[in-house]
Amino acid sequence: MFSGLLTATVFLPAATAIIVALLLRDRQAIRWTSIGGTVVTLVLSIVVFVGYDREQGGVQFVDRITGWIPIEALQAEYLLGVDGLSAPLVLLTGILGAAAAFASWRVEHRIKEYFFWLLVLESAVMGVFVSLDLLLFFVFFEFEVIPMYMLISIWGSGRPKYSAMKFVLFTLFGGAFLFVAILAIFISQGINTFAMVSIVNSEGVKVVEGIPDLVAGADLIAPAALIFSFFLVGFAVKLPLWPLHNWLPDAHTDAPTAVSVMLAGVLLKMGGYGLLRINVGFFQETDGFQIFDAAGALAAIAAMSVIYGAIVTIRQTDMKRLIAYSSVSHMGFVMLGVAAVGSSPDELSQGGLNGAALQMFTHGTITGLAFLMVGLTYERTHSRHIPHLGGLAKKMPIIAIFFIIAGFGSLGLPMLSGFVAEIMIFLGTFTVWPWATGIAAFGVVLAAGYTLWMVQRTFFGPGPQPGGMSDETYEELTDANWVDMIAVVVLTVPIFLVGIWPSVITDTFKLGIEAAVR
Repeated sequence: MFSGLLTATVFLPAATAIIVALLLRDRQAIRWTSIGGTVVTLVLSIVVFVGYDREQGGVQFVDRITGWIPIEALQAEYLLGVDGLSAPLVLLTGILGAAAAFASWRVEHRIKEYFFWLLVLESAVMGVFVSLDLLLFFVFFEFEVIPMYMLISIWGSGRPKYSAMKFVLFTLFGGAFLFVAILAIFISQGINTFAMVSIVNSEGVKVVEGIPDLVAGADLIAPAALIFSFFLVGFAVKLPLWPLHNWLPDAHTDAPTAVSVMLAGVLLKMGGYGLLRINVGFFQETDGFQIFDAAGALAAIAAMSVIYGAIVTIRQTDMKRLIAYSSVSHMGFVMLGVAAVGSSPDELSQGGLNGAALQMFTHGTITGLAFLMVGLTYERTHSRHIPHLGGLAKKMPIIAIFFIIAGFGSLGLPMLSGFVAEIMIFLGTFTVWPWATGIAAFGVVLAAGYTLWMVQRTFFGPGPQPGGMSDETYEELTDANWVDMIAVVVLTVPIFLVGIWPSVITDTFKLGIEAAVR
């Protein structure tokens, strides 16, 4: 059982990185070979998404090699596959990877190393979404720490080494909880596999029995509530949720533009994916504790994250930091959708869970576009301080238009993808947790406030404010060029496409959610 498509999709960026590192010296060759590698990866991710058979459902494009780790006791497999939950996230990673590469075309400092680590980062993230072996999933989940540390610490601004180390420490903290939870699952009596899902072949015969089918009758080595909590902490750090969010604003503020695009676009989604795949998928029939017992607490954490993130966002004067804190608020909506499992199986709302999955996709493109536009603005004005800016729309109308699109998508304007995700979460969760939904819905009002305030102060008005750029610098400002616009268009198309035709994504996510809900 080996189709090869997913293996190629995962490792093509890494293979391109090796070619760049070992064979290329010319700067232009390095730049365009790297971009070409991400474009081909995007094409492969589109093939995976479009080629996923929605009539058949289940796990498809399976790549399986048994015994790839020569330790018989581990029972670990090289097991890749996609279902309705992971196929859209593979597409998202391809989109963001190509956009990040095009956004990096101006990089000159240590260019070979830069593109090497950027490509390795894409492979690591892609691996997370297609790995169906829990140990392999953990390897990819933690490996992305290395390229992220290098990219922030070497090519970042402000306090790059501090922010990079803070990211590493928080990630390793969450990874420790995750590793202990994985071991606790595996060494429990009745579970002898790392497979995260069961796989059925074309004849309907089960060829891989996954943990969700085994954990119900298993004698877990630790209380199910404790293992669930360890998984929750590991994924909450990555998402991130309050109060484990502290690393995110620093990492975003000091990271280079393309790295912020990847960080906000897909790295955060690894946490949300883990919550849906593992916390929801594993803990519905466990003895003594099920996810339904924790749903009320999850709803409370979600509401707190949404409101706290929005209030702190309002206080920011740095454009990048403002968008970073807004991600804390918007990832709270993902947790709110997860809480739609309710306090019992009878209360479970698949619409809320589907909204959580869609929020991950839409937030990736919207926030990726926002960080890209901040980067293009900073390259021209050399300032991200909102009170020092103003009137930029007169000199950079194209950048202003797409910045407004990103802002309106973030605050949930109809016809844009953010609206669809949020309305699905609210409608799905309100029937289960009306109090948490009501609190979180106020976050949309706050989002409108900080988004419109930032756009108005930055792009409109008579011109730069006192203490900002000089009149001479303002007059010399230039708009985005055609190369800049490639990345912009790549991120903008899915925002409108999903906003106008949401079923193109939601129908696929629905299959994955239905399979995860037992």
